[in-house]
Amino acid sequence: MSSMFSKPRASSERPPQSPLPECNVAILGCRGAGKSALTVKFLTKRFISEYDPNLEDTYTSEELVDQQPVLLRVMDTADQDGPGNCERYLCWASAFLVVYSIDDRKSFEGCQHYLEVLALHARGCQRHCPVLLLGNKLDMEQYRQVPSAEGMSLASRFGCLFHEVSACQDFTGVQHVFHEAVREVRRQAERILPVRPLFITEERPCPPVATPLALPTHHGLATCTFNTLSTVNYKEIPSVAQAKLVTVKSSRAQSKRKAPTLTLLKGFKIF
Repeated sequence: MSSMFSKPRASSERPPQSPLPECNVAILGCRGAGKSALTVKFLTKRFISEYDPNLEDTYTSEELVDQQPVLLRVMDTADQDGPGNCERYLCWASAFLVVYSIDDRKSFEGCQHYLEVLALHARGCQRHCPVLLLGNKLDMEQYRQVPSAEGMSLASRFGCLFHEVSACQDFTGVQHVFHEAVREVRRQAERILPVRPLFITEERPCPPVATPLALPTHHGLATCTFNTLSTVNYKEIPSVAQAKLVTVKSSRAQSKRKAPTLTLLKGFKIF
């Protein structure tokens, strides 16, 4: 026989200054949808069928999600007749689990009101919190009133994830849903990280080396040729205004015949 239990207190509390990243998950839904059963199943791997529906509490658990530790806080809400006094969890939670029972259409219809409240809140504060729509009591398949297709359609309408689980039987499925909420919060945090500026350096290809130009021979002087300078960093080439003029004379500058004079930019070579 099932007996009436109050909701369990958190088994362990960390100091206020926790070094672990935190994730706050609020569980919403109509009375009888199984919110408390899901919370207890996740925290203790136990199933308790009945709870005091007027109690609301927050529980803390250290979890390892994808090999990364996280301090997960779960608020098991106790709304009496649909969304009411929502500010207590709208401003607190970083993710929401909206729960209905697959054997109770009324609880499914109540989920739509919660999803509408969450969507309106997201537009008002311009802060996106992941939402997961959760069909509970999968073990009551023979009494199903809400087809899976309707749950998927509602989730698609509000842009949230959809899962069906059984708090009575499947711990792995319940754990997966809570861990998936943590993953969605992490993904959202990565999307809003400020983009660091990128410093892009343009590498231009070196200009092709031109065919050596031969200077005409005058009066039997040796032929002088020079190649076009090639470099990757064009800043090393002095501008025209800064270029210094260098006078280069041929090897026969002391001959009786007047040798030609070449005026070149500093930095060029004569071959």
